[in-house]
Formats: sequence, C-alpha cells, structure tokens
Amino acid sequence: MDIRASAKLELVDKFCYLGDMLSVDGNADAAVRARIRIGWNKFRQLVPLLTNKDISLIMRGRLYSSCVQSSMLHASETWPVRKENKVALQRAEMRMVRWMCGIKLIDRFPSKELRERLGITAEQAAMVWACAAKRRS
Repeated sequence: MDIRASAKLELVDKFCYLGDMLSVDGNADAAVRARIRIGWNKFRQLVPLLTNKDISLIMRGRLYSSCVQSSMLHASETWPVRKENKVALQRAEMRMVRWMCGIKLIDRFPSKELRERLGITAEQAAMVWACAAKRRS
C-alpha cells in the first residue's frame, strides 16, 4: 500500500500490539497461541521453584496462579472466545499442573484432584472467561 512516494506500508494478516496478537479475521487463535507461549516461558523460568519438593504444593499453586496463570490469561477478556481456544488453554494448564505435581499423563489422575492438591480451582481461569462474556453482552 503506497501512501506517498517515500512511504510504504506493509499489509499483514496479524501483528502484535501491546503484547496482544491481533489478526485480520478477528478471532483469538493467534492471541491464545501467543499467551500459551508466554505462559510456558514464565513456567520454565519458575520450574526450579514450581517443582521443588521442599516447597508445599499449596505454595507452588499460589506461585503458579500469580505468575504463570495471570501471564497466560492477560488481556483474555478482550478475546472472542471459542471452544478450541478454551481447550488449548486448559490443555496447557493441565500439562503444567501435572509437571508441578510430578504426575505423568499415563498415571491417569483426575484433573480436579491435581488442582485441589495445588489449591487451584478450575473457576479461577473460568472467571476471566465469564468476565469477558459479561462485558460482551
């Protein structure tokens, strides 16, 4: 796109604005992927604390909620939520929860039980989605 002879703008399908991914089609897929990536980066920074057996599971859960979960859900109230987005966030969260508890997927522990061990309620993440739905209506 030409504005003047000396200035040219590049036409893109998605871009990062204030840490949030915006796309032309208006869905939140790129934003969710970016936020999951940010959550994993924050989790990896905190792995020595989040997997430390000397720290109680409740304290690890609080650290996870305040640092990792909050960074993963930042600005999510502005996303047009789809079921696939919610599933992707829940899947990433449960992988982190299992890692903190030292449980493998093959061990077949219920998600609810693992969250309870860490003091994390499923409603914490769901609250953000509920706020987003309330604002849109």
